[in-house]
Amino acid sequence: MLDPEFNNLKHRDLDWLNFNKRVLQEAEDEDNPLYERLKFLAIFSSNLDEYFRVRVSQLRQIKRIKKSLRKKLALKPSKKVKQILSIVSQQQQEFGEIFHDQIIPELAKNNIHLINDTDFSADQKQEINTFYKNNIEKSLQPQIVDFEKEKRIFIENNTIYFFVTFKENEKVGFVNIPLNDHGRFYTFNSKKDFYITFIDDIVRYKMSSVFPNEEVTGIYEIKMSRDAELYIDDQYDGVLAEKIYDSLAQRTDGQPTRLLYDAQMPKDFQKKLRRHLGLGKIDMMPGGRYHNFSDFFSFPNPSDNKSLKFEPLSPIPHRELENSQDYFASIKEKDLLVHFPYMSFSYVENFIEKAANDNDVTAIKISFYRVADESKLTTSLLKALEQGKEVTVFIEAKARFDEENNITWGRKFEKKGAKVIYSYPKIKVHSKIFFVERIENGEKLRYAYIGTGNFNSETSKIYCDHGLFTANKKITKELERVFKVLEGDLIIPRAKNLLISPFNTRRDFTKLILQEIDYAKAGLEAKITAKMNSLEDPEIINLLYKASESGVKIRLIVRGFTCLIAGLPQISENIYITSIVDRFLEHGRIYLFHNNGEEKMYFGSADWMTRNLDRRIEVLAPVMDEQIFKELKDILEIQLKDNQKARIQDASEANEYVKVKKGDEKINSQAKIYQYLKEKHSA
Repeated sequence: MLDPEFNNLKHRDLDWLNFNKRVLQEAEDEDNPLYERLKFLAIFSSNLDEYFRVRVSQLRQIKRIKKSLRKKLALKPSKKVKQILSIVSQQQQEFGEIFHDQIIPELAKNNIHLINDTDFSADQKQEINTFYKNNIEKSLQPQIVDFEKEKRIFIENNTIYFFVTFKENEKVGFVNIPLNDHGRFYTFNSKKDFYITFIDDIVRYKMSSVFPNEEVTGIYEIKMSRDAELYIDDQYDGVLAEKIYDSLAQRTDGQPTRLLYDAQMPKDFQKKLRRHLGLGKIDMMPGGRYHNFSDFFSFPNPSDNKSLKFEPLSPIPHRELENSQDYFASIKEKDLLVHFPYMSFSYVENFIEKAANDNDVTAIKISFYRVADESKLTTSLLKALEQGKEVTVFIEAKARFDEENNITWGRKFEKKGAKVIYSYPKIKVHSKIFFVERIENGEKLRYAYIGTGNFNSETSKIYCDHGLFTANKKITKELERVFKVLEGDLIIPRAKNLLISPFNTRRDFTKLILQEIDYAKAGLEAKITAKMNSLEDPEIINLLYKASESGVKIRLIVRGFTCLIAGLPQISENIYITSIVDRFLEHGRIYLFHNNGEEKMYFGSADWMTRNLDRRIEVLAPVMDEQIFKELKDILEIQLKDNQKARIQDASEANEYVKVKKGDEKINSQAKIYQYLKEKHSA
């Protein structure tokens, strides 16, 4: 949807919904295995929850600005929220149709039946009574509220409740649905067909015993989403990490951004509930009988039917690293590139482990954006400290939803003697880098890793990322300067090779785009090919528009939202964008400039978003090794040819799939890349 506040730009929050629509398309795609379709419904739901807690919340914060200033800045948050709610309502309807009309019948065909409290047989009721008594009853916290006497009610963030109406109209009941101990689903004992029910339906079935002194007339599920941002005053006088840690309670009592409620709830009770929760009309979102579909990530599969899920991919052994007895020698010999999830994250873990145990290694430095729970990598860093090595760990304390875990790990490293550095005000460290110093023949040598994804072995199984191991002196010397900036020893890291935000990334990307414009104006071939997660920065977009007008051929792959509109007459006719949403989450960023035949390529952690260029520390590396250049370019070209999971992104916002042209091969890029890497690394 075009944004009238800006010329020829889409509004990022509206186009993000267009991305989530592509996730919904995957849930609808019958070529995907049944449980994978359920997973896409869970992803859609999880995405939407975060969207309301962050993006919609931010729009609501704008409403606090004085109306005169909002008018001057052409900010219309209420109008945007109404547009958002309209789109979400339509998508929720599609979601319900996919779930009820497609998924439920397909489960039944596979002898898996999702039943509710009205379907329970006599034997199942007896089984439920026992389970309820032993496991659920003690976790319930029912309360009766008299709307005539009590002015406000507090509903915890992201917790599912039943709103219960009684025959005595002025009183209502609230009861939590306890999920922490037993998950969302209960599987009945059975010998042939499999029967599964929501924990919700067990509580619903027993509601008369929850409120034994009331006559229940209605049971409606509700769920509140609250503001997820932590508003930390930048004029802090203590450790920022401590302030963030102390502010985490805001996650549970922050400003409401959405109340999901069962649309069957009578209108008079909707009004009462809204008033007593202190909500506006736009905060109310009608839904179905159940909420929190992200719980379908853990939907039970009691059958042995392997066809219900994707066939697991065997990790491809890296040609040089798999049997390397000396990672340092292998990396010093040539740059090495790894690809996740097609390869194992263990190559990264093994290198840190070897560095921790190597007598010649003197220092290890690493930046964490999202720290995994206990892992081989964190264990190795603790081991390096025990070995007396200098360990420097940068912890991004403001990584949304991971603040608490990140700070907890920072404290663990500090206790063991690591130098731990936390966030800076107004800037995040989003780069995925580590650096190792080693003494070889009396000389200090540097080894480095630059990646597009977090140092997390679990997400590496579902995120498509690339990582470079290098001992190239030009790269490692500049990466050392990045860590000196993080440690406070440098203010600006001089860099001729690396792109380092917020220092030279915007400037150098601008030069590269302007150079292609100059080539096009001179009648020479000019091309820009880039892949990223999101495209939002207005300055970069306007440069791309100018490049298109000058005749530069621009081909983009943008997985998430894009504010650039491709295909506009006389503005972006030379720009073509596709988005790939598939089994794995496309997460790598690759930028390729034709450069009059002397191609330049960069890859790393930064999207073309204002925050990545100006408000985060990001690192993108030039691809200097010819073999690695070819490997990344081959992967990029496979993705450009995807005609199975690629959707066209233009002004229509129709999310139309790229069509297979007559005589062309059907190309699913993720499957094709897996096969390409398998053949390349078995050679």
